[in-house]
Amino acid sequence: MIARLLCILYYNFNKSVILDVYSKLTMFCTTNTLPMDLLPKQGSLKQEVESFYQIVSDSNDQKVGILQNEDEQLQPSVSKKPEDELSRVQFISNSNKITFSKKPKRRKYDESYLSFGFTYFGNRDAPHAQCVLCKKILSNSSLAPSKLRRHLETKHAAYKDKDISFFKQHLDSPENNKPPTPKIVNTDNESATEASYNVSYHIALSGEAHTVGELLIKPCAKDVVMRMFDEQYSKKIDAVQLSNSTIARRIKDLAADIEEELVCRLKICDGFSLQLDESADVSGLAVLLVFVRYRFNKSIEEDLLLCESLQSNATGKEIFNCINSFMQKHEIEWEKCVDVCSDASRAMDGKIAEAVTLIKYVAPESTSSHCLLYRHALAVKIMPTSLKNVLDQAVQIINYIKARPHQSRLLKILCEEMGAQHTALLLNTEVRWLSRGKVLVRLFELRRELLVFMDSAFQLSDCLTNLSWLLRLAYLADIFTKLNEVNLSMQGKNVTVFTVFDKMSSLLRKLAFWASSVEEENFDCFPTLSDFLTEINSTVDKDICSAIVQHLRGLRSTLLKYFPVTNDNNAWVRNPFTVTVKPVSLVARDYESLIDLTSDSQVKQNFSELSLNDFWSSLIQEYPSIARRAVRVLLPFATMHLCETGFSYYAATKTKYRKRLDAAPHMRIRLSNITPNIKRICDKKTQKHCSH
Repeated sequence: MIARLLCILYYNFNKSVILDVYSKLTMFCTTNTLPMDLLPKQGSLKQEVESFYQIVSDSNDQKVGILQNEDEQLQPSVSKKPEDELSRVQFISNSNKITFSKKPKRRKYDESYLSFGFTYFGNRDAPHAQCVLCKKILSNSSLAPSKLRRHLETKHAAYKDKDISFFKQHLDSPENNKPPTPKIVNTDNESATEASYNVSYHIALSGEAHTVGELLIKPCAKDVVMRMFDEQYSKKIDAVQLSNSTIARRIKDLAADIEEELVCRLKICDGFSLQLDESADVSGLAVLLVFVRYRFNKSIEEDLLLCESLQSNATGKEIFNCINSFMQKHEIEWEKCVDVCSDASRAMDGKIAEAVTLIKYVAPESTSSHCLLYRHALAVKIMPTSLKNVLDQAVQIINYIKARPHQSRLLKILCEEMGAQHTALLLNTEVRWLSRGKVLVRLFELRRELLVFMDSAFQLSDCLTNLSWLLRLAYLADIFTKLNEVNLSMQGKNVTVFTVFDKMSSLLRKLAFWASSVEEENFDCFPTLSDFLTEINSTVDKDICSAIVQHLRGLRSTLLKYFPVTNDNNAWVRNPFTVTVKPVSLVARDYESLIDLTSDSQVKQNFSELSLNDFWSSLIQEYPSIARRAVRVLLPFATMHLCETGFSYYAATKTKYRKRLDAAPHMRIRLSNITPNIKRICDKKTQKHCSH
């Protein structure tokens, strides 16, 4: 009825009458009063309008609706008008508006448009215009000769005088018959989300606070874009989500993706080894770090298996339960574990040793190893009494100054005035055994400044004038520097047992050489001591020589105790090309495979170019049996370097200002060699918005 009334008004009255009736109809809908005196004064039309008012007045509830006069509904009343002059009528009762909108015009494609270099694309009834030269697709509204000619003259001016046969030939070419490949472009929200993940990944790698994204990175990015481009591009930076909570969620998603990838690798690998250690963080929680070494593709990888805080007692059983629950959750087989490395020797009894015992119970074929760095650190602690006293007195002198900030400041001023190479002493600590050599070298280099600075009331001030004490100090500085160099050479990633024992074999030979040189009163192998003797133009007393020789020989015997020389049945792994007889550890079939391997000239060339781990990993496909045995020998960890490094990163990330931080996702990202797949993470998200 509403559509009928509007059509009657449209075809019988002008615009002013229609608006007048519309205003009275609006008043009636709001006040429910009928302004009959203002209705049209014609008989049949008046009856039509009055009947419409009557129907509306009989209705008690007025609902919101939109009624559109479709062509089939209005056909009896509007057949006199052309179709392109029809109007759509919308009646919205809640807003009291009547709107008239013309039906959108759809242009048709004409074959003559090919003379302008355009064909059609899409639906034939409502096509788009596509240029046959540049393949650019224009909208349907561009299907007009003037617009098509303008495109040809501006974009392809060289072809504006060509006839239609040229464009037809170009259209029929094989390259143009290929269907156009749709170009997938990320929306702004998708790009902003992906950028947010990238920034979060770098924040986690740097160990910075989450607030740095919104407080520093985003303002800096906006300034750079604004200066390099313009303000319009700078506003797009606001869409990147970098709030504190968003960064935390992003880091957890990245860590979860890395963990998922690691679990998939462990499920398909032939075997793996573990390295574990436990320590307390700044908030008092017992933190467990477990690293894993496994073969993936053509290399041996090392990654963080888990970083968990032990909520209750930090016992060996609790440590094992934490690792075991992770294995069961991700369905990783314990039978693949070949070795467990820790800082607990077989003779020790503690929580780590208990955890290793429980792991070996569920993984019967697994072995256990004691960190070789800890063995080395324990071995170098033994020394003669005369040298031990000098070391203790040197530490007391250092602590006398370092423990008093006022004394440290005065020493710095004195060193600057005297033109010393250094202005401060280094603090000795038993935890960081590598500091011992650096501490003694620094003390010996500042001996003249300390002699001027030290108060005569201090009981150890006379040591700096004692020649015998200074000679022993110079020797200790040299020997601990050399031991530190050996220790550092055994640290790093992908260090094998063969690497460590090669270093120790070299050190044992050097110790024997140094001892024989000192017996001959030749101190060239100790540069600090040799330079000091040249400076004072003196020689070393026999007592000092005897103490040095005793220390060197005792150190060698202690190292042999911690690193015993045994029959190496796995020497074929270190260098398979030197094997001439069948090793005891190999069966006949494996030895035959080893012979085939060593007879291959290309394999021999790869052995000289690749590392030991990569060499055997690359032969899995060609020589699977012997290569898998070699990889199993190379899998065990030799040192606890990864755990020591991991706890250093943990302490730098979870500081006293961030005690409530869940550092496990950060450690997963910082200590893993796996790069997260940000594209895959974004594709999993159903909503990509920039609300945060």
